[in-house]
Amino acid sequence: MFSTPFVLSSALLLSVPLLFLLAPRIIPSRHLPDELDDRTLFHRASHSSSSSSTFSHLGTTNPQPKIAFLFLTNSDLSFAPLWERFFQGNQHLFNIYIHADPSSNLNPPGGVFQGRFIPGKHTQRASPTLISAARRLLATALLDDTSNSFFALLSQHCIPLHSFRYIYHSLFASTHSVSSESETHSTRSTQLFVGQVKYRSFIEILSNEPGLWERYTARGDDVMMPEIPFERFRVGSQFFILTKRHAQLVIRDRSLWRKFRLPCLNTESCYPEEHYFPTLLSMKDPKGCSQFTLTRVNWTDSSDGHPHTYLPAEVSPELVYKLRASNSTYSYLFARKFSPDCLKPLMKLADTVIFRD
Repeated sequence: MFSTPFVLSSALLLSVPLLFLLAPRIIPSRHLPDELDDRTLFHRASHSSSSSSTFSHLGTTNPQPKIAFLFLTNSDLSFAPLWERFFQGNQHLFNIYIHADPSSNLNPPGGVFQGRFIPGKHTQRASPTLISAARRLLATALLDDTSNSFFALLSQHCIPLHSFRYIYHSLFASTHSVSSESETHSTRSTQLFVGQVKYRSFIEILSNEPGLWERYTARGDDVMMPEIPFERFRVGSQFFILTKRHAQLVIRDRSLWRKFRLPCLNTESCYPEEHYFPTLLSMKDPKGCSQFTLTRVNWTDSSDGHPHTYLPAEVSPELVYKLRASNSTYSYLFARKFSPDCLKPLMKLADTVIFRD
């Protein structure tokens, strides 16, 4: 007969492999890698062909280049009627994709938004979940229709400042010549050649903003190293318009994403959704980016990290003209943040001001 200590020791030894096998199911992790369905989606999108020979049920077979409008929301799309009028008559030039927090219980709008929701997951402000949601939208749009050439990330509080045709032609006129020097970090499928003309992305990239060091060290003093030294760390608006090559770059990235998805120790300085995209594109292809956003926002009287919210009494032709004006050669194309009850006064201005360029 075996002694009791021997039996206990043997049982403990034999249980170790079983513990390793079951641990991931028993012990919840605060920052595990992307879930299996997300990894599968990103893998498929990052290896998708650039040819236009196949399309999914959401897309069309029209080969004209399109704009993918990516709505990231956690509440009703209150301005759906305004967007409906904006899209009218241009169905062959755009696709819509909506990521909604499953817990938001929003009322799905009809019309052009019908059937445009993608499988969504929980999102929370100032957390990597907003990055994951944006990457999910980008990957879905890349897979869905190979004609998607620009990818505009918007929120439920955004409105258009111009007609669809104006925005379409503004984006597809945004070409720039590049040299082989700017392609140091490019992948084989996104390589550019000397003298070739390519579209550029419109994303805000800032390097000298107050409080940048606190944001950089929000996860710990040296956590971002060695992949992201402080001098390469950037900040910018979370709302952008990316080219296809930059959308592909985002969903293929693993190195920087491993850093930005880590939990923050200093939550008051943690806004990963405002850092991941500007830092990644600044490090990989700064010459292919405008360094500014085309979505206007008013920070003059911000509260708790939120920008000014426009109310119905503020909506006027003069406000639209003011929001369009910018310091660059491009007019602002979108604006935020508008309260849902601004819909009625905005609809009154739709045909005579907003969509009359």
